[in-house]
Amino acid sequence: MEIGMIGLGKMGGNMALRLLRHGRRVVGFDLSPEVVSEYEQSGMAVADSLEALANRCAAPRRIWMMVPAGAPVDETLAALAPLLEAGDVVIDGGNSDYRNTVRRAAAMKERGLRLVDAGVSGGVWGLAEGYCLMAGGDAEAVEPLAPVFDALACDGAEGWAHVGPAGAGHFAKMVHNGIEYGMMQAYAEGFAILAGSDRFDLDARAIAEVWRHGSVVRSWLLDLTADALKENADLGGIAPFVPDSGEGRWTVREAIDLNIPAPVITASLLQRIQSRDDRSFAHRLLSAMRNRFGGHSVKEEGA
Repeated sequence: MEIGMIGLGKMGGNMALRLLRHGRRVVGFDLSPEVVSEYEQSGMAVADSLEALANRCAAPRRIWMMVPAGAPVDETLAALAPLLEAGDVVIDGGNSDYRNTVRRAAAMKERGLRLVDAGVSGGVWGLAEGYCLMAGGDAEAVEPLAPVFDALACDGAEGWAHVGPAGAGHFAKMVHNGIEYGMMQAYAEGFAILAGSDRFDLDARAIAEVWRHGSVVRSWLLDLTADALKENADLGGIAPFVPDSGEGRWTVREAIDLNIPAPVITASLLQRIQSRDDRSFAHRLLSAMRNRFGGHSVKEEGA
């Protein structure tokens, strides 16, 4: 199966390369001609415009978008839809608000097109390790994409699921990221207590390492935390500024709308907001963790 990939940035580019490694043909497009040229030199089929991308992909087309959430998604769909034909499928693999996804899917359906939303987790490690994918959309659109999801996913078919209709994939990813906020905050606070104690002169790096083996709090996030502390024990040079990319806020909003208490996720979000005017060890560690698992940029102290 052939896939058109719109957006060859860090995540989209790695996903395209993983598909190529698994024998899938990919036609890539990016707004940056330099990026397009770079991938062309690596052997990927490329297009220099959305029109060229649509023309190079055989019908029924499967076009995967990896563009920033919000207006860029609407703008891309508005430009792409007139170039497609009935039966073509567009996959939004970004972190879109699920409510926007439901609206977009309905609009695409009126044109005879289908929108599949794919919540994607795996960060910069996905190229080598594979991704966790949560797909939403009509079964008629999702099921034929199984070979693509199998190639992208960690552990093949076990690493992805069709979780429901349009919007369900982005909803599941939203909640996933809300949980991630809480887990990261718990690690950051615990290690801040270890680092702040003068009673035992504790080695947080050694404790992080031993917790990775058999402990009930072991996880991939702990592995990344241990790596960060091994490289920079006192987190010097990292500003305690922790951005949030939206999903935590949406999860808290949903919890409020559903009258479901979510104090841990809410508190972790508020801690990120507080970090904008803070110099704590915990927030420096949160920033370091985000960099480790997702490749998110780290704000340096004094910057």
